[in-house]
Amino acid sequence: MKNDLLTTLSIGIDVSAKTNVVCALDFRGNVIFRSSAPNSLPGAENILKDILTNLISNDFKSVTIALESTSYYSLHLTNFLSTNEDLLPFHPIVYNLNPKNIKNYKKSFTDMDKTDPNDAFVIADFVRIGRVNVKPWQGTHFIALQRLTRHRLHLIGALSKEKTYALTNIYLKFNQLTFY
Repeated sequence: MKNDLLTTLSIGIDVSAKTNVVCALDFRGNVIFRSSAPNSLPGAENILKDILTNLISNDFKSVTIALESTSYYSLHLTNFLSTNEDLLPFHPIVYNLNPKNIKNYKKSFTDMDKTDPNDAFVIADFVRIGRVNVKPWQGTHFIALQRLTRHRLHLIGALSKEKTYALTNIYLKFNQLTFY
């Protein structure tokens, strides 16, 4: 279901190891609210509370949330917001964006300094104008596949290491042996 742009709240979240900085924009680019919270479960709950309060008080019908993909720092918040039952009536769409796209887009704001609130604004504006070219976050599927793939790679590496170890021992024991 595509969200109606006029009644969609666009939210950008700049994620770091310690804090999440939030900026929310309406269709016209007006800042609806800004907030900051620790990168933890209580912080995510505070962000959710701010989002729900502003969705209801400003009569928004839907919400689009974008975060920069920052290793594992954004993982929990992305999953929390994309699966939260309180947000479901607002048809949330959550994106995990490539930081390179945001960096290139930010170049169009020539007089803007590099600060967390400004970065959150740029992310919100990026999603507000429809520059997103990735699919919405599907966390459980992605994480399960990622973990399986990484485990398989680990097993292949361990097996290769053990084969090399065994062949080294065989060579040391039978290096004088020749086969005809």
